[in-house]
Amino acid sequence: MRLFIAEDSRSLGAWVAQKAAADLREAIEHSGVASMIVATGASQFDVLAALVQQPDIDWSKVTAFHLDEYVGLSPDHPASFCRYLNERFVSLVPLANFYFLRGDSDVQQTLEDVGDILRLRTIDVALVGIGENGHLAFNDPPADFAAEAPYLIVQLDEACRKQQVGEGWFASLDEVPREAISMSVRQILRSKQIYCSVPDERKSIAVRETVEGGITPMLPASILQSHPNTALVIDRAAASRLNPEIRSTAELIA
Repeated sequence: MRLFIAEDSRSLGAWVAQKAAADLREAIEHSGVASMIVATGASQFDVLAALVQQPDIDWSKVTAFHLDEYVGLSPDHPASFCRYLNERFVSLVPLANFYFLRGDSDVQQTLEDVGDILRLRTIDVALVGIGENGHLAFNDPPADFAAEAPYLIVQLDEACRKQQVGEGWFASLDEVPREAISMSVRQILRSKQIYCSVPDERKSIAVRETVEGGITPMLPASILQSHPNTALVIDRAAASRLNPEIRSTAELIA
């Protein structure tokens, strides 16, 4: 895992988008196709806004997979990740295919259907973030680092659910679903390149523990330390609690 620090969320998003676009172009050049994983949430606003503007990507050769979704939410719900992804990414580029996770249909069948397709793909680029509680996708602590299935049904802890209220996706904690579909940790780690984007001071403690602590299921994002091609890309606010020595070793993004 390599650490990068950007001045702000916008420069973070622009840098990740440029790097991800280059990886997609390279995969298409070498293999004729490319596959990617796309996350949601506030951490991805600037990433996706910049990615859809990148030049010279043959999106007709790119297949993309949905990272996670709430169980029970229809795609027209304001907090639906299906809706988020359609509005900010899928409807804006002519993808070969995008595999949504419908949280309001037969969830077990969705896991199996999309998971079977994902097993057959080499994922060239994964765009992810981490939560205030250190979750990776919706794998809240203690995360299952051993599960081999591409997707899991997981329980959302209170810290995760409070974050969703704090970010404005839901009006109250009672409205936040208690279950979600999540890509498994092992499946995420099978990606050739991972860009983990983390802006905002709210996540500075999770960033510090991800970078400075050991690998533990109690801080799921810490597993990214084990992936040689992970770029943890944070802004100055998210870097504010890092040990100064660690911060001084980070690569700076203009």
